[in-house]
Amino acid sequence: MRGYKHLLTICLIAFFGFGANAQLDIHFSQFYMSPTNLNPALTGVMNCNIRLTANYRNQYSSVTTFENSYNTFSASYDQKIPVGRYDYFGLGGTLWGDVAGTTSFSTITGKVSGTYSKRMGGYREEAHYLVMGAEIGVSQRDINILNARWGTQHDGQGGYDQTLPTLENGFERDNFVFADMGVGLLWFSVLDRDNNFYIGGAYSHLNRANISFTDAKDETLYTKITVHGGGQFAVGNRVTILPNIVTFFQGPSWQLTPGTGLRFRLGNTRRSSQSFQIGAYARITHKLEDQTHMDAFILSTRFEYEDFGIGFSYDLNVSDLNEASNYNGAFEFSFQYLICGPQKRGVYCPNF
Repeated sequence: MRGYKHLLTICLIAFFGFGANAQLDIHFSQFYMSPTNLNPALTGVMNCNIRLTANYRNQYSSVTTFENSYNTFSASYDQKIPVGRYDYFGLGGTLWGDVAGTTSFSTITGKVSGTYSKRMGGYREEAHYLVMGAEIGVSQRDINILNARWGTQHDGQGGYDQTLPTLENGFERDNFVFADMGVGLLWFSVLDRDNNFYIGGAYSHLNRANISFTDAKDETLYTKITVHGGGQFAVGNRVTILPNIVTFFQGPSWQLTPGTGLRFRLGNTRRSSQSFQIGAYARITHKLEDQTHMDAFILSTRFEYEDFGIGFSYDLNVSDLNEASNYNGAFEFSFQYLICGPQKRGVYCPNF
């Protein structure tokens, strides 16, 4: 098994670090708790004035032999600004990073996003909005080539031999910076204070930046299409159903994650700001050539108190990787804080 993990380590580095046909953006199982990473059109769409979010994901720690597993983090700030009688501007900033393996292969991205929310009909407690958003950012990619483990150093028996030849000379640079741009749309309908639904889409990497570590060729970043939807629907005074779905299409790969959650209100009134959630999702993936499979079942929970929200999720791996992972997967923590303050007017928005 140890030899198998060494080989898997090499494959994971090649797949996530260097393969042009393996480009995939970061993703969070709690995608609904990282709205500005999901779609720039979600910037400023909230029931308060300001939203602070933070996310952390750890994966592959059960199947890698190196000390650094795959870690992803994100932090964002966004706010909404009234404009005219019914509409809003949204402004936000997001910083996310991804660090993987002994080579410390990393991507650090900082971006700003803006939206305009136009009311298409209705009034405060029953309204329909179209939101247009855009984002622009700068990313840096970095790798420690000296610590890389190459397929040419696999000894054919499941082991790793550092004395065997490497491909180090094939890399002319170990870090670089590139610009990135994206746009998004969102439609949401508020039926009343406790019921709403939304559907949205985003188109990322419009400029298709060159992300190659070599000067000999261009390796352009695949554009990504995101389609997502969800809502909340009250069942009695204390229970709310929270269906969600998201799909990503990027190059030859795609990912589908449908699921639902249940929110249980803990207070004695319908307007209580304390609640507890549980949810279950399934992630289905298609990578490279005709390899569609069930990747993981996701179990999640979330607790909300006043303006604070804390979430936890765990991915139960059910793909062929479970031979090495023993069904262990990734875990995530998420945090959200809302700053409401006095509001002279507003519309009830979907909760994220």
